[in-house]
Amino acid sequence: MQNPAPFPSQLIAAPFTLEEAEAAGLKRSYLWNRVRIDGVSRGLYRPSDWDFELSAAARSLSAATPGAWISHVTAARLHGICLPPWLSDSNELHLSKPRNLPSVRRKGVIGHTVTASEDEIEYVEGIWMSTRARTWLDLARRLPVPDLVCLGDELIRTPRPEFEERETPFTTLEALRKMVDRHKNLQGVVRAREALGLMRVGADSAPESLLRLAMLDAGIPEPELQVKLRQNDPFSPSADLGFRDRRVAIQYDGGHHLEQDQIFSDRRRDRAFESAGWTVLKFGKDDLADNFASATKKIKSALRSAWQDPAVSSGFSRGT
Repeated sequence: MQNPAPFPSQLIAAPFTLEEAEAAGLKRSYLWNRVRIDGVSRGLYRPSDWDFELSAAARSLSAATPGAWISHVTAARLHGICLPPWLSDSNELHLSKPRNLPSVRRKGVIGHTVTASEDEIEYVEGIWMSTRARTWLDLARRLPVPDLVCLGDELIRTPRPEFEERETPFTTLEALRKMVDRHKNLQGVVRAREALGLMRVGADSAPESLLRLAMLDAGIPEPELQVKLRQNDPFSPSADLGFRDRRVAIQYDGGHHLEQDQIFSDRRRDRAFESAGWTVLKFGKDDLADNFASATKKIKSALRSAWQDPAVSSGFSRGT
């Protein structure tokens, strides 16, 4: 009995399309009879022992579906957008198609038939997918407003080139508004408009955005973001949120603030504010788990105390 030909190495590690198999010299009948190859859906195959990996699955799905693009939660994960915890590890496969193509009918794939402009779709590392901005809009039908604000704040924030290797935001509020206006009948568009009204440039993390929203819900005036101790000094320490006229600085310290070097940096930052007469309030993951209920009480108390301080209420601090 003749031994079967060895399987091409480039098709062993991840899902592949029928076209990729034929390009490697394999016929469809060979794939059907191959013991360790499974048919996923029309024109798609995978090694039986393959461990699921989202980008590989999305790449093969994109290649097998001309005219369609990866979207929604799948696109958000591939872009590295910060999703809420209940979606951050999702392996859902979302595929969108324009209205002039048949609906998506693939096992294990969530299909969407949508209208999209050319500038809302891009080709990234071998995958056609929705842009970050369009992904944000698509998720408006699923995410609560606070989570949608967090995603939006992430897209419009000013990057730090020394850490992120980019100098411009992923998008702007104005660009998002224009996109929303183009899709007046899209599910979730009302929620998207509400989120746009709450988004601000300056939030460096989702917890910072959620803290700001919790403050607004608690009736606290809207804080300034990225508050510099010395306004015209590019090297000045800054607070995540704060009230310059009350000398109240608010910090949200995430997980990386537990690293030793960051602890020393945070201490220097806080001492600088305190030496200048500011009240420094620091919050963390326990406050996030509490939906910032106790945090907003502390902020209210600090603002009341500052208002009663003659040096602050007289406007003495405004030049600091």
